[in-house]
Amino acid sequence: MKIKVGQVQINNSFSGQNYFPYSVGLLQAYAEKNLSDPSIFEFLSPIYSRVKINIAVEKLMNADIVLFSLYVWNYKLSMEIAKKLKSIRSDVIIVAGGPQVPNNGTEEFLKQNYFLDFVCHGEGERVICPILENFQDRGTWKNIPSISYMQEGSYIKNAPAERIQALDEIPSPYLGGVFEKLIEENPNERWLVMWETNRGCPYSCAFCDWGSATASKVYKFDLERLFREVDWFKEKKIEFIFCCDANFGAFNRDLDIVNYVSSTKKDYGYPHALSVQNTKNAKEKTFQIQKALSDAGLNKGVTLSLQSVDAETLKNIKRSNIRTNVYQDLQTKFTAENIETYTDLILGLPGETYDTFVDGISNVIEAGQHNRIQFNNLSILPNAEMGNPEYIKRHKMEVIDSRIINIHGSLLETEEVYEIQQLIVATETTPREDWVKTRAYCWLTALMHFDKLLQIPFIVLHKLTGLKYREIIDLFKFHENNDYPVISEINQFFLKEAQSIQNGGPEYCISQEWLNIYWPADELMFIKLSTENKLDAFYLEVENIIKNYLTDNFIDVSFTIIKEAIFFNRSLLKQPLVYDDLKLTLKYNIWEFYRACLIGEDIPIEEIECKYIIDRSSHSWNDWQQWCKEVVWYGNKKGAYLYKPIKDSFLDEEVLEPELEGHY
Repeated sequence: MKIKVGQVQINNSFSGQNYFPYSVGLLQAYAEKNLSDPSIFEFLSPIYSRVKINIAVEKLMNADIVLFSLYVWNYKLSMEIAKKLKSIRSDVIIVAGGPQVPNNGTEEFLKQNYFLDFVCHGEGERVICPILENFQDRGTWKNIPSISYMQEGSYIKNAPAERIQALDEIPSPYLGGVFEKLIEENPNERWLVMWETNRGCPYSCAFCDWGSATASKVYKFDLERLFREVDWFKEKKIEFIFCCDANFGAFNRDLDIVNYVSSTKKDYGYPHALSVQNTKNAKEKTFQIQKALSDAGLNKGVTLSLQSVDAETLKNIKRSNIRTNVYQDLQTKFTAENIETYTDLILGLPGETYDTFVDGISNVIEAGQHNRIQFNNLSILPNAEMGNPEYIKRHKMEVIDSRIINIHGSLLETEEVYEIQQLIVATETTPREDWVKTRAYCWLTALMHFDKLLQIPFIVLHKLTGLKYREIIDLFKFHENNDYPVISEINQFFLKEAQSIQNGGPEYCISQEWLNIYWPADELMFIKLSTENKLDAFYLEVENIIKNYLTDNFIDVSFTIIKEAIFFNRSLLKQPLVYDDLKLTLKYNIWEFYRACLIGEDIPIEEIECKYIIDRSSHSWNDWQQWCKEVVWYGNKKGAYLYKPIKDSFLDEEVLEPELEGHY
């Protein structure tokens, strides 16, 4: 009778698609090649998506040993399945591995999850054979490297296995047929792929467990193997590939990989997208890679990560950022090529204050990031240095449990178990009140600048006056003035939502009315202003706030230019139920000036008649739901919230002009 091996690697679904269970697939491929007698083992079809606990347990009932791959997004459900299975089948051996198994505090972890027989630390490939060949005899567990377990009340941790340097020692689960049965059993599944071209990370950021998990060294898979895997993806009609490399672009060959994927898409139509995490500071390679991805239609936006720009904070988290000049050069080059980028900043890092974070936002925008800053709340990973209790105590970090919600995701009513993350909602340098203010400020910046409700006047105002972006955004923060009811409503909404997160609420705002999904607070406010017919009042308040500020501070700039920029921005904002083209005459070259600023070019603002047609008829939205999905949601990464005007000439009597009173 064969020994039956159960496998569980639960991934989240995205737009009805699921990832192949890559981690357990690697283990199966390695075991089938290296076991002394692989014929006596039968690998059961893996559980790869969120299912009911009873359904999962039923599928695992005949297993002799079950391998669980644990991540923050599947930990709770995986443990409930393991516990239920063990209560029914006390003889089954249950093993857990993956990033959610702590390297420190493992004894407490095992006591808490008493139904686990042992856990595996680090890479699992070299460990899987001794596990399968020794799991039935507890007396031989001492011979299994990299595992921890309890024995008669005592905690035992075996010595770790050496890291795999020659990665092609690991057979490819894609090329080796590991997933063929899974594909056959699920003919309607639209599969997504996780893919490694190398393994390791040379950095040791305190908030991340990538470097610590791989001992910092980076090793590569053979290039020919990778090309054959791309061929397999093409044959299986895989649309999306997520590259798991920590620093794609670190090697010269990475451009060869991108070119092969690009040519495969051109010749066969697949894959549709390849998502990579860029290496730092390799400016020319990064640009060439992302340009190639963009030209092939493979990229979903370029990440230029910073996390923080404050020197003390970077020191605390052991991070060395991409150099400022490299960041600016890349940002300018990508914008000039119409390649969308976004920049990550993490809220709540130790050492960061309200002022340093807000100044950082201003500096990043000034460095050329006008498409999107992705403001991430800091969460704790168990094997990151930041997860050490001493680190948390030293920086007086306040940790709360928060339900994991995916941006633009929905909570299924059938969900039995909710996954939890540990969020930081205050530190010694960012106390509770300041954290709330900072979170609200992030949404305010996103709404006005990155959702592009005011990006054109903001850029014009910054360029003509020298005002920092912080000074401009500060004009609209935390208003409780009855003279500006819409701006006040926006601020109060953001502050309330930030306080909700701090008290354990979700990171995103559920809206049953608008697609029944979780929205970022800024996007939901964009929807509210539009659907509640408050945009015109919003723009009039903006105009008055800026005008009063310029007058009160004796700032020498023509307000007519700023007013025209506000009017033009409003006219370009995409809205539903609009089917006619719009013709505009401006007194200044606002659009050309704005576009030049985006790509780092200097042209003067000129008083010159400029006529435009705004093409609203060729792309319109017939209802609010469609607009919410296609503009507000899908526009998140690309920032595609504005029509692009076409310069033209037409009869003056057909035009709208910004000086027409009350016209917004």
